[in-house]
Amino acid sequence: MINNSTNNIKDPRVTLVGAGPGDAELITLKGIKALQTADVVLYDALVNDELLEYAPADAVKVYVGKRSGDHFFSQDNINRLMVDYALNYGHVVRLKGGDPFVFGRGHEELDFAADYNIPTQVIPGISSSIGVPGLQGIPVTHRGLSESFWVVTGTTSDGKISRDIYDAAKTNATVVVLMGIHKLAKIADIFKNEGKGKLPVAVIQSGTTVNEKVAIGSVDSIAELAAQQGITSPALIVFGEVVSLHPKFELVKQVYDVVANG
Repeated sequence: MINNSTNNIKDPRVTLVGAGPGDAELITLKGIKALQTADVVLYDALVNDELLEYAPADAVKVYVGKRSGDHFFSQDNINRLMVDYALNYGHVVRLKGGDPFVFGRGHEELDFAADYNIPTQVIPGISSSIGVPGLQGIPVTHRGLSESFWVVTGTTSDGKISRDIYDAAKTNATVVVLMGIHKLAKIADIFKNEGKGKLPVAVIQSGTTVNEKVAIGSVDSIAELAAQQGITSPALIVFGEVVSLHPKFELVKQVYDVVANG
């Protein structure tokens, strides 16, 4: 139940902060300044714990992580906690991995706060969909290779592959798939059915962190290569000619072709 104590000293407010793709140094300066004034920090599973050190020592820090369908808190519970803490403590920093508005459900949280007339602010973060491939030397757009890019969820709320992937596979755009690693083989088949078996693909687990793993290959080979690397969630998949710009692409392609041809 939402509380609204009349003894509050501080005015309630909520700041949605994008924490970036994992490396603590990839948060913005504005995000750090928000953390430094937090009375409460609600943080997600993919947020680097080092960022909590920027919050005041007496700030309340609450883990509300959700990972691979294992929801420690439901979204409704998170919304209510956020508002309850704001009304009773003051400034709540809602610290979210990547960017709050790229599959972060950030606007849902803003709407819920608005229902209680709580002022809100948004501080964008570096989305993993752009930052993680970029740090691997893979641009999402490149002259002569890709004029646009799609960012698509791998699975919908009911566990099915997003229909948008079928549409994206028909284009020449770079396609970045988030939350799709457990359906990698099926997603690759969608691209194969469009005649794109040789299209370059990268799979990157825990990008920008010490746990980073990378598999580089083609649509035909990527499921096998990712399995060999032991890649699992959290990971993103990049389909597109831009992956050929990765320094290891040609070498990996040559090795796989040799093995495949006996």
